[in-house]
Amino acid sequence: MFIVIRKDLAKVLQWPLGSVIAQGCHASVAVMQKYRDDERVKTYVDDINSMHKVVLETKNEASLLKMAENLKQNNIPYYLWTEQPENIPTCLATVPVVRSDLGDALKKCSLMR
Repeated sequence: MFIVIRKDLAKVLQWPLGSVIAQGCHASVAVMQKYRDDERVKTYVDDINSMHKVVLETKNEASLLKMAENLKQNNIPYYLWTEQPENIPTCLATVPVVRSDLGDALKKCSLMR
């Protein structure tokens, strides 16, 4: 599973670290619920002790939306989390996939630091 979080939430908008982490949690739970019948999701949760996640960062809202479009074009199921009531897209999470399945969809992302 890949989770992509906007870097500017903490750096520019000054969101607390806990709030930024919560965004990734929201997106990962949402994608698992939305695609609960997908075989990749079923396999992922069958081995609860080996649920691998990669948390990536992207620059801002525009780059996050570009990543979502890339995933859509590559037929990779994902969930774009939009924080309410602010209506701010904050992060996205993919269904459990291996990096090679992504192609170039998230190539401009780096590991979150």
